[in-house]
Order: sequence, then C-alpha cells, then structure tokens
Amino acid sequence: MDEVAGAIADPVRRDILVMLRHERLSAGEIAARFPISRPAVSRHLRVLRDSGLVRDELVGRQRFYVLDPEKFTEVVDWLAQFARSSGWQQRLDALATEVHRTRRERAARRATEHAEEHTA
Repeated sequence: MDEVAGAIADPVRRDILVMLRHERLSAGEIAARFPISRPAVSRHLRVLRDSGLVRDELVGRQRFYVLDPEKFTEVVDWLAQFARSSGWQQRLDALATEVHRTRRERAARRATEHAEEHTA
C-alpha cells in the first residue's frame, strides 16, 4: 500500500490516472497534455507502472498505458475507516417518504373535493 500511496501523492501522476480512467493512451498522448518534458512524464509513468496502478501494452512501436484499478482496492479499504457517514442517505429517504405521504394526502383531498362537487 505504501508504494501505491507514494505513487498517487504526486499531482501529475494523479492527473495521468484520471486520464486513463476511460481510455488507454500512448506515452506520447499523455506527455502532450503536460507542460513538462517527455522524460519527466516517462518517469511518472514508470512510477505508476512499478506501483501496479497502470500497466503498459506494446502495440507495434507504441506503448499504451491502461489503468489497473485492482491496486486501488487496498487503499480504498484503508481510507474507508476514516469516512464518516453523513447521514445524508437517511435524510434523503425520510424526505422521499414525506413527499410520497404529502402527494397521497393531496390526491385523497382532491378526490374528496371532487366527490363533494358532484353530490352538491
């Protein structure tokens, strides 16, 4: 876990991980999105690869990087102990119940008023 934590400590590496969430990218495509040198980006990619957060695939002469989310599990599990339940889910459930009750009461009141109009 220390290796993963060290890898995600750097903002450039975190940006690379975000880029790789939905698509595989070549080293050149990744480097083009940063104002730093290609060798610097290559070092960041090596750290991510060595930590197991990304893997590389050689396709012809190009090296593509792909996110490997399995390594995040240990960090996520460890961080979960610090997450506080805000109670929002309970509050939202209570609100939904209240909205449903209010709509049911309004519908019953309208039906009563409608029936009274036709009997008068």
